[in-house]
Parts: sequence; structure tokens; C-alpha cells
Amino acid sequence: MGLTAEESSRLAALLDTNAEKLTASWTDTVTASLRGRLTRAELLRQVNDLHGAIVEALRSADFDLTAGGSGSLRAALVDLSRSRARQGFSASETAVTVFALKRALFDVVDVRSADPQVLGDLIAAGLMIDDLGLFTFENYAKTREELIADQAEQLLELATPVVKLWEGVVAIPLVGTLDSARAQVVMERLLETLVDTSSPYAIIDITGVPAVDTQVAQHILKTVVAARLMGAECIISGIRPQIAQTIVALGIEFGDIATKATLADALRHALRMIEASRKGRSN
Repeated sequence: MGLTAEESSRLAALLDTNAEKLTASWTDTVTASLRGRLTRAELLRQVNDLHGAIVEALRSADFDLTAGGSGSLRAALVDLSRSRARQGFSASETAVTVFALKRALFDVVDVRSADPQVLGDLIAAGLMIDDLGLFTFENYAKTREELIADQAEQLLELATPVVKLWEGVVAIPLVGTLDSARAQVVMERLLETLVDTSSPYAIIDITGVPAVDTQVAQHILKTVVAARLMGAECIISGIRPQIAQTIVALGIEFGDIATKATLADALRHALRMIEASRKGRSN
């Protein structure tokens, strides 16, 4: 919401003249709402920063949160939102830090004896604070989304380990659903490990995959093709009877890709292939 130059000037004077009492009341309200999760001294510092940024923005010109003169205020609100989101505060606990300014204003202004102009300025201030609170909430939500996305990516990496079983043999045991995002992580981690270890064989173990459908099979086949481009052969293990029946029913073709019932079988197959290759070179 934008304010006129006169409204901005009067609000700036009101906030500046009553700064000490205003920030004290403001901090008390926020402290009570957060129930001791942050110290009063820390909250007072944050409130003072917001108070100074608001006064600066109001004095710049006709107040508008999107205008250039409100840059410091936007930065302060973004910093508040991001720090609260990272510290695990809820959206309401974050927003109250801004909305508590309304109550503080009523604590320093006697509305019963105030003239109509002051009452009008308080209404304008309330609308301005609503905009500040909405801006804070939007940035809090954005930060939470970023944190959730980062955590999801970390979980994908943790849930997709690539292990070296033997010299020349690596394995990637898959557990759970294999969707497009996870399939991409599987492919990237497997290819990176093949490069790092110079392994000619990779075992993709699907024992922990609850079901194999056409989409899952396509992800596996793409990974196998990518590994072959890197000069490595893949063996698929964990083909249980139910999985085998599903693959046949869906008409999925693995072509010349070796498939085994267990990881142990796949490892034995890989070791035989390595031994055969060594004998071929020696001859």
C-alpha cells in the first residue's frame, strides 16, 4: 500500500518521537508471543532494526514498499523472514514480529483524545503494517520451500548410496519408489562412481523397490545405457518372482542386460566376467 507524502511524514514523526516507548512495547508483545525462544535483548535489537528501516522508508518519499526508498526495509524484512524460517519458527510466530507494531502504536497514542487526522494516520499505519506482514509471510514461505527442497535433495542422496563391493565392481542398492527425480540422482551418482573407481561393472539392486512398472523400468534402462556409454556393464539384481511376473505381464524387455535374483548372484556373475576378461587378455 502506498501513502501520501503527508501521511508518510506524519507517521515517520510519530514513530521517531515515541521511539523508545514504542520499541519497548513492541518488543514486550513479541517476547510474550515467542515464549522465551529468543532473548528479549535479541528481539529488541531486531525490533530496533525494523523500526529504523520503517522510519527511513517513510521519510524517503510517498511510502511504497516496492519503491527504491524502501530497500533497507525490504532487506530487514527478508532477513527476519529467512532467519525465523531457518530457526524453525512458525509463520504466525514470524509474522507477529511485524504485526505487534499495531498494538505498540495504540499503546503510545491515546485514541480517545486523538484528533481525526491522527486516527486517520493510525488507519493508514495499520494498512501499511498489513503489507509489511504479507511481505514477511511471502518471504518466510519462500525460504521454507527452499529449505524443504534442499532437505529433499539431501535425503535423495542419502537414500542412494553407491558402494564398492569388489575391485572393479560397484553396487547401488535401491530402496523405495524410483521416481524421475530420484532416477536422475541414481544415474548421476552411479556415473560419478564409475569414473572415480574405473569400475567395469555396476550392480543395480532393486530388492528394496516395492514394485516395478513401465516407468521404473525405463529409468533403470536409461541408467544402464548411460553406464555403457561410460564403458561399464550393468547387472540388475533383486528380480523376485513377483517382479519377474510383473515384468513379463507388462512386456518389459531388458534385452542383453544380465539379471539375477540376488545381489550375491550378481556379484558372482561380475567376478566371473572379470576373471574371464583377465584370462582373455593373458591369452
